[in-house]
This record gives sequence, C-alpha cells and structure tokens, in this order.
Amino acid sequence: MARVLIILLAYCLGMVQSSNAAETIIVVANTADKSIQLNRQQVRNLFMGGALPYDLDAVALPPENHTRVLFNTKVVGLTESRIQSYWAQMRFTGRKKAPVEIKNEELVVEYLMTNVGATGYLPAGVAIPEELTVLYSSK
Repeated sequence: MARVLIILLAYCLGMVQSSNAAETIIVVANTADKSIQLNRQQVRNLFMGGALPYDLDAVALPPENHTRVLFNTKVVGLTESRIQSYWAQMRFTGRKKAPVEIKNEELVVEYLMTNVGATGYLPAGVAIPEELTVLYSSK
C-alpha cells in the first residue's frame, strides 16, 4: 500500500512540474544578434508599442488563445480587455499600431522564420529552430 502511495505521489508531482513548464512563456525573435536578452519590462514595452533599443516587430496570437492569456497575465500584467482598450485608444489617436495577429503557435514560428526582426511569444516546449533566438523566458 505504501508503495502505491509513493508511486501516486511521484506521478502527481510530475504532473505539477509538467504543468508549470506548460505555463512558461518564451519570447523568440528572428535576429542576427544572438546576444540580445530582454527583461520583462522590455518585453512589455515591445508588445505594448513602447521604445526599445532593438529593431524588433512584435506579433501576437489571437485573444482567445491560451498562450496569449498566459502572456498577458504573466508578462504584460494586464487583462485582455485592458489591452484591447489601450490599442483602441492608440488606433483612434493614430499613435501606435497593435502587433500583427497570427492564428496559432505553429504559424508564429513560420512567420518568425521568414521575417527578420519579427518577435513573438510561445509556450515553453515548442520546438524552436536554431535560426531563431530566445530573448526572454517567464519561468
């Protein structure tokens, strides 16, 4: 009986660890400069139209995508409705344009591969081609 409990506990702990890995968000770019590393505030600036010392263009997943929800919560620190409101105001005033939206994670990788400077977020565990650079991880 004790052996069964130990196996069950080990299984449960493994599930918790794998779900934590699934909650990790990485930010990936198509850039020749492989040394670029961004902090959370720089990533937030990039995806909210702020200034950065690098020539990077943000791409986003659609609002209903789970990875986008995690990214908004863990990295940007805003709800989807607050972000939508912000971009509506920016569009209305003509100051900034929201990131291009791409349908799913696989298409984000394809888009990044064919567009120099393109930067997107993905869940950890997605296969990243070696031509792309991981700039940030939410851990």
